[in-house]
Amino acid sequence: MTDLVLSETRDGIAVLTLNRPEKLNALNYALIDRLLAVLDDIEVDDAVRAVVLTGAGERAFSAGGDIPEFSASVAGGADIALRDFVMRGQRLTARLEAFRKPVIAAVNGLAFGGGCEITEAVPLAIASERASFAKPEINLAMPPTFGGTQRLPRLAGRKRALELLLTGEAFSPRRAFELGLVNQVVPHEDLMPAALDLARRIGRHSQAAVASILTAVARGLNQSIAEGLLVETEQFARMAPTADLREGLDAWIARREPSYDGSWAHIARPDEARRASLAQDRGGTGVKRPWPAP
Repeated sequence: MTDLVLSETRDGIAVLTLNRPEKLNALNYALIDRLLAVLDDIEVDDAVRAVVLTGAGERAFSAGGDIPEFSASVAGGADIALRDFVMRGQRLTARLEAFRKPVIAAVNGLAFGGGCEITEAVPLAIASERASFAKPEINLAMPPTFGGTQRLPRLAGRKRALELLLTGEAFSPRRAFELGLVNQVVPHEDLMPAALDLARRIGRHSQAAVASILTAVARGLNQSIAEGLLVETEQFARMAPTADLREGLDAWIARREPSYDGSWAHIARPDEARRASLAQDRGGTGVKRPWPAP
């Protein structure tokens, strides 16, 4: 059986490819479930520092949900359609939005419906000049269901988003850039090199710090500034006892490049990270800890 999500790790970057090119990489239930499982594995793999997500073939990133499969769920009733389609798709986009490692969408072709919603959800995106975007759910007499009515207005503004949502018309990668949906538009042959380069530029930093920034932005974005500042404070407090922050400070003081251990243990294994931080201080960095030891 063909793997619905191809996965290859290159120099600490996991390249994930949606692999239904004959169906324009439509998001059937099995593909969504497989992508969620792969993300679970990547999140706890310290060897992976960033993720690039793209589509197989020359035509599509993803043309959206698998309509025949979804139609069968609708025929079974609203409860089945909500469980099988809506909640599954929202689980995927929420997972991508809150993922603790940077996910970069390399949009190589059509990004319609759910494919556009994935692009909205990931923290970073680069589009090929061949890409095309659309919110075509209105043509099926339904609203978007993977978060498109919520994330697109936050990215593009209410009126500009509503024009796209209510007409269903396709829009260009340049328009996607103007709306804040993608970070860059590049020639098609430069798409993967540009995405990998961005991943490398982020990956040279502390994984723990990257995760803290991603979490602070994802959790604070739609809160009041006061609540968002509390999230920011919390994320700093989680970094304070880590070996990475100690190394970053020591390297800056010594005017050398920092050398991080490549882990993000303070998030998944805080006690282990705290012990590592203490051990590094005892190893003779020459700089006293500027916060109370636990």
